[in-house]
Amino acid sequence: MVQGGFKTQRYIEVMDWVAAKAQQTLDETGRITVVVQDNGSLHRSNKAKQRWQQWQEQGLYLFFLPPYCSQMNRIESEWHQLKTHEIAGQMFDNNYDLAMAIIDGIEKRSLMDGYALERFIFNCA
Repeated sequence: MVQGGFKTQRYIEVMDWVAAKAQQTLDETGRITVVVQDNGSLHRSNKAKQRWQQWQEQGLYLFFLPPYCSQMNRIESEWHQLKTHEIAGQMFDNNYDLAMAIIDGIEKRSLMDGYALERFIFNCA
């Protein structure tokens, strides 16, 4: 949970964590990890591009969706389901309560739909 902006440096920290997990998967199974992303500016920033080679060496490959193609971006449908079913009609007194409702909704959907969910903590000081 991050309050405030999610900028390039935080994105790189998250992707470094994903790359470390990808390295484990590559070492243990020989399989690469593919992350599908939209064309957000932080995904394609110069700082992020500088990490792409390192991430690939760790077994992490990025696949970018075509621009303006929200129907292919699965996170868009997940957000729609969360807003329509898990948190519809609720009012939240603060960002923390909203964030916890989103986390609970995502966990509920992962159990219902049978997909793996993993949360992580990184130092964003």
